[in-house]
Amino acid sequence: MRIIFERVAGLDAHKRTVTATRMRVTEDNRLEWETKTFGTTPPELLALHDWLQAWGCTHVAMESTGDYWKPIFNLLEGDFEVWLVNARHVAQVPGRKTDAKDSEWLAELMLHGMLKPSFIPPKPQRALRDLTRYRTTLVQERARTVNRVQKVLEGANIKLASVVTDITGVSARAMVEALGAGQNNARLMAELARGRLRSKLPELEKALTGLVEAHHRFLLSKQLAHIDFLDEQIVEIGAEIARRMEAMSQPLEPPTCAADSDGTPGETNSDQAEPPLTWSQAVTLLDSIPGIDQKTAEVILAEMGLDMSQFPSDKHLAAWAGLAPGNHQSGGKRYSGRTRQGNQTLKSTLVQAAWSATRTQDTFLKARYHRLAARRGKKRAIVAVAHAMLVSIWHMLTYRQPYRELGGDYFDQRKKEVKINYLIRRLEKLTGATVSLAMQPAAA
Repeated sequence: MRIIFERVAGLDAHKRTVTATRMRVTEDNRLEWETKTFGTTPPELLALHDWLQAWGCTHVAMESTGDYWKPIFNLLEGDFEVWLVNARHVAQVPGRKTDAKDSEWLAELMLHGMLKPSFIPPKPQRALRDLTRYRTTLVQERARTVNRVQKVLEGANIKLASVVTDITGVSARAMVEALGAGQNNARLMAELARGRLRSKLPELEKALTGLVEAHHRFLLSKQLAHIDFLDEQIVEIGAEIARRMEAMSQPLEPPTCAADSDGTPGETNSDQAEPPLTWSQAVTLLDSIPGIDQKTAEVILAEMGLDMSQFPSDKHLAAWAGLAPGNHQSGGKRYSGRTRQGNQTLKSTLVQAAWSATRTQDTFLKARYHRLAARRGKKRAIVAVAHAMLVSIWHMLTYRQPYRELGGDYFDQRKKEVKINYLIRRLEKLTGATVSLAMQPAAA
């Protein structure tokens, strides 16, 4: 088998240890390898770094095992070309499963160029990923805490959620705080209503008449304080994300103009390439898509970055995100086309954005959803809408073009005659009469 890289290494990473195999081709075309186990503390990983450099290894392969690959990657990425590979692509022969055999197998596959590296973004983008993912976790925790508040209110016979839409709104929040502070008078609590909610004062007074005990008040006060804390954290992390994106959007130093033979500065070329797309501009572009706001755009960009050249086509990006149909065919039959796992953060974010897009008025995405949901079901339809949004994002970032809305009647206008004939046949079948169309004259 042809050798692609002559000095490689394979790493089998775990929580406390990493088993490494370095492999090289000697001058007489013989293959040498050596296996050794290291710890995962920084000094021991630096010893691994020196051990690999001693043989002049250029490429290092390791499986993406949880988060255990990250400390190793952080110390090796500057001096080696580190490939993070999918464990499903490097399955070992059954019955020969040991740490040493795994590392040897990875090194041998790397030696012959039979591995495919996963996409690992640069350090600034990885930091942005950590921030956006943590903000999403805090938002989810806030939603869970609000549900806990609702559970306590139900346990105390307080039916506030039956009258108000959001128990964390201004009026409802003031009433819940009054409950936690020891207020017992339902009429006084109902008077805390603001705006249009004041038209429901009798209903509010009935809903706030419950059996509130001391432990209910204690839990409500703690849960409201926790919600305030989460709100503060979400705002601070959002500000940090905005600051980092602004810093990443700063252009590099402009190139100096070459001097002419007489020493005068040369003229700049008016046909220079267009400056690269910045993070701030990309957020603005994505914000124009129905269902995507600024926070959602930040999450999407943090996951996949700005450089679309790493995805040769929109199909590659959709497959990487886990939004492309699976390919399972055997014996001339096509079986289940379930989507692959992909990038779970990006996939879930786009699915949530797709649900929001289906609630917009007179848009292509809404029309696509209802067209597919009638035939394939809601879940398959929403994945198809998320796929369409990701395809649009790839083209927008690749060609720096804003989102172009096709309209809610896109599918009707695309095959207008076919649609008219179908509706005529349906009407004739329902009524038993012959239907003919008479075109109205155009208005003067």
